[in-house]
Amino acid sequence: MSQIPETSDIVLIGAGIMSATLGTVLKELEPSLSVTMFDTLHDCGQESSQAWNNAGTGHAANCELNYTPQRPDGSVDITKALEVNTEFDISRQLWAHLVTKGAIPDPRAFLHPCPHMSFVWGDDNVAFLRQRHREMAAHHCYHGMEFSEDPAQIAAWAPLIIEGRDKGQPVAATRIISGADVDYGALTHLLVKQLQAQSGFSVHYKHRVVALAQVEDSRWLVTVEDVATHERTTTSARFVFAGAGGGALDILQKSGIPEGNGYAGFPVSGIWLRCDVDDISAQHHAKVYGKAAHGSPPMSVPHLDTRIIGGKRSLLFGPYAGFSSKFLKHGSYADLLRSIEPGNILPMLAVARDDWQLSEYLIGQVLQTSEHQFAALQGFFPRAQREDWQRAVAGQRVQIIKPDPQHTGVLEFGTELVASADKSFVALLGASPGASTAAFIAMEVLQKCFDDRLTPDAWLGRLKQMIPTYGIDLKKDADACRDSRAKTAKVLQLDFV
Repeated sequence: MSQIPETSDIVLIGAGIMSATLGTVLKELEPSLSVTMFDTLHDCGQESSQAWNNAGTGHAANCELNYTPQRPDGSVDITKALEVNTEFDISRQLWAHLVTKGAIPDPRAFLHPCPHMSFVWGDDNVAFLRQRHREMAAHHCYHGMEFSEDPAQIAAWAPLIIEGRDKGQPVAATRIISGADVDYGALTHLLVKQLQAQSGFSVHYKHRVVALAQVEDSRWLVTVEDVATHERTTTSARFVFAGAGGGALDILQKSGIPEGNGYAGFPVSGIWLRCDVDDISAQHHAKVYGKAAHGSPPMSVPHLDTRIIGGKRSLLFGPYAGFSSKFLKHGSYADLLRSIEPGNILPMLAVARDDWQLSEYLIGQVLQTSEHQFAALQGFFPRAQREDWQRAVAGQRVQIIKPDPQHTGVLEFGTELVASADKSFVALLGASPGASTAAFIAMEVLQKCFDDRLTPDAWLGRLKQMIPTYGIDLKKDADACRDSRAKTAKVLQLDFV
């Protein structure tokens, strides 16, 4: 392992998809930047980015029903879905750029075409999905989205979800073939590998950040501890990014920036059911999302997914949410307790008071037996056999508890960047949609903290080479949206309609 440099332009805390993406973007924009990455674990992409710790959906908001709530008048609000949908376009453009220049040799190393479907049963749910499709299919971002209430047609798309189902049960599904299955663990390794091939970049595993202090010239002194020897080293950085998943809250608190006052986190754990039987996985080529239980967090929306990891095709169902006081899968049960500070006690109490439905849901999930969990799978896959499925632990997710002037505290289910006023430090908090929008989040970091460099005589030209639609609203510009998707689909070997 290389020696930790005394000074760096950029320090990235966490070696997951977020830091790997931001580091890649910054080095593309200014190759001379010195970038140092730290992670507590032995390798990159081992927490939420690791393939089995997330659904790998490539969240383009094609199938996730929680992004399209129904209004009281029966109409469906697709505003959030459109935002997430076009944010994923940024990821596609960055990946296509890296493949084109040879930094990523083969997109099939992390990305496979996979239709995205929504599937519901029951009269009310069918009516909702019918209305959802009507409104989404009318927008250019969802060109090619199919809808059917015919069990035979749905069985042609995904036979496992229809076979053995009550023939009198009303069902409906949407499908869009331009979806993908993404192995974010493999992608993280590819990004870090191409970073390591560049001068001025170093990654240091098994090093935990134990202290942060800002000095007079606005630089940050970042003190790390070798987890094996407990030896401490300090490096000086001009800019610090905390992209450590559930560990980012701890880094934010260590920074002491006023903008972080009052933030807290609520951890949610998850369990999958996983099937590695080839004869079964060969019959299902889709990611099929259903309706979430009332009060459940977004990452708990049930889905039956095709996963392709290390060349092996498997099926994944879940996740079943639960509560754990850990903020990271490889973290400590004391994480939640340690995160409590005088400034965030009231926001946490306010959330406990106002978001009782989430608590009720999580308690119900924790108390579920394996029989209950398997029954939920059979709701999607009626002929599922217990012996074909094994339990697997998903990654931890930490929801944001945000200070709110009116209500004292509010639970946020998205992601949020918390930056210092002098733009020298930023922490990424939250969970969903997470990895799928890593490139969009990198753009937000640029706009928040490097806006003085986003000019024609600095980074703007290179940025538009990476992200050709930068500055264009793909939700409004149908031609630019279609052109971008056609080009990235060709490079990334994805389906296009």
